[in-house]
Amino acid sequence: MTASISPTISGNLLDWYDRGARDLPWRNPPGRALPDDPAWPYRVWLSEVMLQQTTVVAVKPYFAKFTQVWPTVEALAAAPDDDVMAAWAGLGYYSRARNLVKCARAVAERGGFPDTEAELRALPGLGDYTAAAIAAIAFGRRAVVVDANVERVVARLFAIAEPLPGARKAIRAATATITPEHRAGDFAQAMMDLGSHVCTTRSPLCLLCPLAGDCEGRKAGEPERLPVKPPKKQVPERSGTAFWITRARGTHVWLVTRPAQGMLGGMRALPDDGWSAQGDGSGKVPLAGEWRRLGAVRHGFTHAALTLEVQALETLSQPRGAGQWWPVDRIGEAGLATLFAKAARLALAARD
Repeated sequence: MTASISPTISGNLLDWYDRGARDLPWRNPPGRALPDDPAWPYRVWLSEVMLQQTTVVAVKPYFAKFTQVWPTVEALAAAPDDDVMAAWAGLGYYSRARNLVKCARAVAERGGFPDTEAELRALPGLGDYTAAAIAAIAFGRRAVVVDANVERVVARLFAIAEPLPGARKAIRAATATITPEHRAGDFAQAMMDLGSHVCTTRSPLCLLCPLAGDCEGRKAGEPERLPVKPPKKQVPERSGTAFWITRARGTHVWLVTRPAQGMLGGMRALPDDGWSAQGDGSGKVPLAGEWRRLGAVRHGFTHAALTLEVQALETLSQPRGAGQWWPVDRIGEAGLATLFAKAARLALAARD
């Protein structure tokens, strides 16, 4: 792991990036000066938050919608929480949406995004990776940017065989040796493109790789083995119940907003029986009446797998607690989290 090879690696990679960089709505063309646009750091930040644990294909329509409705960080900062959470629905990992609003308000209050890693890291929801990526891509700062794609490329390039997560310190140190002083943002995005489309998890396309001649993993004949991942932990199985409560004639359904803290926090949802990643739901119905079992939906979370039964009741009573009657024919506009959108589709199918 020597810095002496970094000019060859960074130069070859940037040449490759200049020839074939992906055209993405949040990306500056390779080699260009940074845009003289106050909204540029906002677009970079928004894309980086959205892309965490999500694919480019999934993010594109969300990015387009957010930047159309809220074209600046100040506009997003002024948006009601419910509107932002509804617009985020379907992207998953909803704590990101809550932190998105907090961060936008912090940035608007200070008058704009800071341009250093340390100051960026102090903003709500920004960890080491996001702060480094924004510093490099939005502001042209030299920063060591390591996401899952970069992690894979560097582990193979330097044949780092220590299992994850212990290998991350060595991977970061190795990435630092090849990160150039100039064009650090282009370099970071080139590494991401390389990991996404060439140095893939399975069957890497080594013959197309601009770094193949320097890759120690390839020379050893087993790049696909790296990085070494720990055995997958089996997640617990949980069960719960969601309640589809409609007013007479079924024109409106009762929706609640989940507590800000916890799973799917701050999202509109169907009422449920208190299930969580730590335990099953109680099965207790929120209203007396003739409930109908409609079936069940399955959903996977990071820390649990859930089987959610859906029960339905048509009633003249007002459910207890805070909530709202939402038009059933506009349920797609409610911004339900994916789990509850599945339950709603099951209820509508049973009705139809």
